Amino acid sequence: MDLEAVRTFVAVAEAGQFQKAAADLSITQQAVSKRIAALERTLGVRLFTRAPRGAELTIDGQAFLPHARELLRVAERAGASVRPGRRPLRVDVIASRVAPSALMRGFHQAHPEIDLDVVMLFDVETAVGAIRSGAIDASFRAVAMPGHPLPEDVESVRVLDEPHQLLTGPAHALAGARSVTVAQLTGHRIWMPGIAPGTEWAAYYDDLVAEFGLTIEATGPNFGSDALLDTVADTPALATLTTARTRLVWPAGHGLRRIPVTDPTPVYPHSLLWHRDNPHPALAALRAHLAATTAGQDAAGTWAPGWVTPR
Repeated sequence: MDLEAVRTFVAVAEAGQFQKAAADLSITQQAVSKRIAALERTLGVRLFTRAPRGAELTIDGQAFLPHARELLRVAERAGASVRPGRRPLRVDVIASRVAPSALMRGFHQAHPEIDLDVVMLFDVETAVGAIRSGAIDASFRAVAMPGHPLPEDVESVRVLDEPHQLLTGPAHALAGARSVTVAQLTGHRIWMPGIAPGTEWAAYYDDLVAEFGLTIEATGPNFGSDALLDTVADTPALATLTTARTRLVWPAGHGLRRIPVTDPTPVYPHSLLWHRDNPHPALAALRAHLAATTAGQDAAGTWAPGWVTPR
């Protein structure tokens, strides 16, 4: 059904005259007549009768009028839902407990007037595909994955180099240390279930192992962070790596230790990705917020030699 014809029908019904409706719509009276005639052919009924005072609705016209108005309201809502700035800014943060999620919480606190839709996609290829299709507006990713350049229409900026920490139970050999060097981790079992092959974080930890000779085990099913913390707390021979801004909560009886890794400090490079033609005004606000709150981070590059203490 032609929405312009429906709009013209409503205008005539409200004005009571073809001539006044034409003036209200800034079209000719002949165009109004043609639109009404086309709509009547589509519906198979007459909508108006000519009267001395103008145009009067027929019984069918009276029945159609409330539905015509609702059609126009629905069309307006549909258009508004995708106009830049009228729909929520949709951002991928990978997971709820990691640094990108905290960055988005900070953005929301600074800009509560901006509607947000936070999603959690799996790997960088899925995220990039969603950015290019318009399913999301931005994604936080490690984009320095070797052999995986970004498409030309996807832009990125490094926003946060996040230091690593060693997480141990109370009986682990390194549990009493105030900090540990990367060299001290050699020979210790670092258990990290959930490192999926082909992901950007798998490539990161592969490089970490190759650079420093660490022993990272990704064996066993990934039952989530709670199961990981339970196991590390109860197993003196196991530790795991986490990042400084990852939010972890465990029972007091676990006695877990978060120990900074130094000399050098491995850092995980978070970047913001977006499509260069994305017009959403809130995207510019997000980029400005990140630039202001994460100032001093390195420009986009590789994570090797990214094994340096961040400034």
